[in-house]
Amino acid sequence: MASAQAADKFPDRPIMFTVPFPPGGPTDAMARILATELTRELGQSVVVENRAGAGGNIGAEYVARAKPDGYTIMFGTSGPLAINKSLYKSISYDPRTSYAPIIYVGYLPNILVVKASLPADNVQGLIALDKAHPGKLNFASSGNGASSHLAGVLFNNLAGTKLQHIPYKGTGPALNDLLAGQVDMSFTDILTAMPYIKAGKVKPLGVATARRSSALPDIPTVAEQGMAGYDVSVFFGVVAPKGTPPERVQVLNQAFSRALDSDSVKKAFAAQGLEASPDRSPAYLGRFIATEVDKWQAVVQQSGVTLD
Repeated sequence: MASAQAADKFPDRPIMFTVPFPPGGPTDAMARILATELTRELGQSVVVENRAGAGGNIGAEYVARAKPDGYTIMFGTSGPLAINKSLYKSISYDPRTSYAPIIYVGYLPNILVVKASLPADNVQGLIALDKAHPGKLNFASSGNGASSHLAGVLFNNLAGTKLQHIPYKGTGPALNDLLAGQVDMSFTDILTAMPYIKAGKVKPLGVATARRSSALPDIPTVAEQGMAGYDVSVFFGVVAPKGTPPERVQVLNQAFSRALDSDSVKKAFAAQGLEASPDRSPAYLGRFIATEVDKWQAVVQQSGVTLD
C-alpha cells in the first residue's frame, strides 16, 4: 500500500513551467513570481523555462506535444491561447483542443491613450475628431496582429472610425513616438501606460475592458462611453498537454489558487495592474479560451493581417 501511495504522489519531481516568450518581459516576470510561490505550495521546484519565438507559438507547440503527466505546463497569454490560431497561416496546435486547462490567472487591460496635444478628452470627442478629419488620425501598435493592433481594428469596426494603423517593432518604439507626438494614440497595455498617464505625458481616454481598472479606477471604460461590447485585454492562463490526468490538473489548480491568494503574489500582481480572474476553475478557462478564439478570429479577418 505504501509503495502504491508513493507512486501516486504528485508531484514528486520538478515541474517545468514553460513561458513562450523571452526572459525579462512581463509574462516572464509574472511566471517567476508564481513559480516561487508554487514551489512552496507543492514542495517541489517549479522551474521557469523560456521557449520563445513565433509570437509564442514555439513554446505553445512544445507544451502541446509534451508528455501529459502534469510535469510540463505553460503560462500562456492571449496570443498563443487565442489570437494566433487565426493570425498565423500555419499553426500545429489548437488552443481549444490541444490542452488541459488548469487555471485562468487574470488579465491586463488595454487602455486607449492619446498624445497630450490631441484635442479630444474622451472617446466621443475622439470619434467626432475622426469624423471631422477621416483618415487623418493614426494609432501605434507593437506590431501587426498584436493586441494593441487588433484593439484599434475593433475600435474602428464598432465606432465607424478610420484610424490608420502604424505598426512598430515592439511596445517601446511605439510608445516613444507617442510620447514625442509623432503618432496620435495607442491601445497599449495599462502596465506600460500607467507611469506616463500619472506624469501627464499622455491622456487616457478609456480603459479597453468591460470593467474599470482597479489600478486606475477614475478612468471610464470605452464601453461605458457608448461603445458597448468593446473589451480588449491580455489574459494569462495556465494549461497542460491534452490528456493530463484530471486529478493532477486539480492538484495544480488548487496550488495555483493558493499561490494567487498569497500576500506576496497579490501585491506584486496588483502593482502590475493585473485584474483577478472571475473564475479559477479549469472548466472556466476552457470556455473562455474557446470564446476568445472565436472573438479574435473575426477581428483578425477584418484586419486582413496574416503572418507566416
